[in-house]
Amino acid sequence: MSGHSKWATTKRHKAAIDAKRGKIFSAISKDLTLAARNGGGDPEFNPRLRTYIAKAKTANMPADNIDRAIKKGTGELPGVEYLELLYEGYGPGAIGIIVEVTTDNKNRAASEVRSTFSKYGGNLAQPGALQHFFTRQGQFLIDATKATEDQLMEIGLENGAEDIINNEDHFELRCDLADFDALSTALDKAGIQPDSAELAYIPGTLTPLDDKDTFRKLLRLLNTLEELDDVQNVYDNSEFDDALAEEA
Repeated sequence: MSGHSKWATTKRHKAAIDAKRGKIFSAISKDLTLAARNGGGDPEFNPRLRTYIAKAKTANMPADNIDRAIKKGTGELPGVEYLELLYEGYGPGAIGIIVEVTTDNKNRAASEVRSTFSKYGGNLAQPGALQHFFTRQGQFLIDATKATEDQLMEIGLENGAEDIINNEDHFELRCDLADFDALSTALDKAGIQPDSAELAYIPGTLTPLDDKDTFRKLLRLLNTLEELDDVQNVYDNSEFDDALAEEA
């Protein structure tokens, strides 16, 4: 069984990076600005910033754009004030969904997220209604061509990883929030660049899906949410058989 995973989202974003470069750059710029604002503009002493710089370079983001986003975070350049917001809702099949938003316009973001849920058969829930179905953890996704399981096991055990999952084509490392920076630094020193590194909402309780039409509706909702300019990440607790995805 498998769900709508962050790895699938990461691969979709890579495949569409040329078509959606503006969206990708905008999202990374916000990450850079917030990381610099919260931890300073020197990547040597700010592992999270270092991770986002590597992500920006992988996306071929121009160096000037990276530098400008960091300086907005440190206050060296004027910039918009970003708000970090969390929306919770239900999708088709009563699937729980958490949406992370970074925006300079709360009203716009709320309107777009709410209308997207409504358009694709979902609805927003009250704050806190779904968070108990998820655990907030550090999450690193690494293509299997970049490292061996033994390498990651050694790094993970020495730097706070709570779980190392082998998904054949990629590995997933999970850690406590307090160990995110240490694990990020250790991977960097080992020359292993994650395809995704973030503080994620990991579903603990999964909701099974066995209907093709419901799965299609859910996928349309998740994809549309991910395409909104203010949305940084989308997490859900669906569980479905791989054959269902192939049929859809």
